[in-house]
Amino acid sequence: MTSIKEQAAISRLLSFLQDWDNGGKVARSHILDNFIKTNQGKTSPELEQEFSQGASLFLVRLTTWLRLIYMTGSCLDKLLQSIGIFLSAVSSNQYLREFLEVGGVLTLLEILGLEKIREEDKKESIKLLQVIANYGRKYKELICESYGVRSIAEFLAKSKSEETQEEVQLLLDSLVHGNPKYQNQVYKGLIALLSCTSPKAQQLSLQTLRTAQSIIGTTHPSIVECVLKVLRTMHLEVQYEAIELIKDLVNYDVCQALLKGLVELLIPSVKETSKLQPKILNDSLVPQLTAHLPVFLQQAAAAKAIGILARSNTSIAEEMLHLRVVHSLLAAMGNSDHSNSQRQASLTLEYFVQVFPVVEEHVRRSMGEELYKLFLSNAEDLYVKIDSIQADILAANKVNVSKALYLGGVPHSNTTFYLDAHDQDQLAYITYFQKEDVEGEE
Repeated sequence: MTSIKEQAAISRLLSFLQDWDNGGKVARSHILDNFIKTNQGKTSPELEQEFSQGASLFLVRLTTWLRLIYMTGSCLDKLLQSIGIFLSAVSSNQYLREFLEVGGVLTLLEILGLEKIREEDKKESIKLLQVIANYGRKYKELICESYGVRSIAEFLAKSKSEETQEEVQLLLDSLVHGNPKYQNQVYKGLIALLSCTSPKAQQLSLQTLRTAQSIIGTTHPSIVECVLKVLRTMHLEVQYEAIELIKDLVNYDVCQALLKGLVELLIPSVKETSKLQPKILNDSLVPQLTAHLPVFLQQAAAAKAIGILARSNTSIAEEMLHLRVVHSLLAAMGNSDHSNSQRQASLTLEYFVQVFPVVEEHVRRSMGEELYKLFLSNAEDLYVKIDSIQADILAANKVNVSKALYLGGVPHSNTTFYLDAHDQDQLAYITYFQKEDVEGEE
């Protein structure tokens, strides 16, 4: 027979459950408030003691109500927090199993895609998914098998709250660790996020990609194009993370493609530069809005990245000489429409001139003594001292250090570099700016 004390406890439990069953939204909201307040951080045995060994009876009511109301969002944050108390409790495997058996993971993922649900509620859903993922590989696989990576990535891209986005990053980071079956899926999802419009999502994706890349070891073919496109951003924190990832990627099989891509960005294509001055802005009285043209932001970031890579590894610097990086840097220095491109290209070229005598010789000959002296005196501020004619000289330079290296018998990698299309773009690029300068003078 049960003792009087046990009977009283069971009676309280039945009364509590009856209050829940008979209560409306307001009454249940108060019950949840009290439950969260009094049971936060309790272990599974403590919860069982609180509910007279009947805690699962309350959990099943919470999960049932979740299935009924999750599309409306009513009390959703409190409901998810209450479920979280059960799932986060020490020795709570039983509660987790009960939650998963009723499709808990699918419900949490579905919440992320509902437009009517508040951001705060979705954040609680992410936290619950974090708890589930932290139980181990089996549960990470369950999330991924439920199309979780896609739902989570899409939510990160659309979220307007940086705090929530940081919670999503923690979840994605968890899913890429100890999840060999689906780590590539997470990796591809992170690459796809680089093209989203949220700067914070881009920043967090780049950070997590660095971790994922080190775990996976091999690269996806699309990563070079995607990370180079990110360099068009005007957000310096995103640019920083992109360059940090580039520094990692040069240690993988995409190194040659990455270096070639960076050098090519120093000379924007005609298609891109033709967007420079729409006809409506041809009037000299209209201020020219080119300061933040994405292709020029990308040009400046590429020049900066090349400088960082060259300074960190002389072998990389030598490889870029074969890609005609000096020629391209000089051309970027002639872009009078974007001062930061001129500045970054000048600083990077300064390093090549200081380290490689052959570069110093070709640059001096191309610039002429007067311009070269200005360059040596202060490379960083050279762009404020040069006139339009000197800018044209830089843009139209014919420097070909790679040819001099070849004739001198200096070897480079077995990778074949195709310069024909690159040279055609350079010619059109030079012609375009020379035409603009003539029209400006007229």
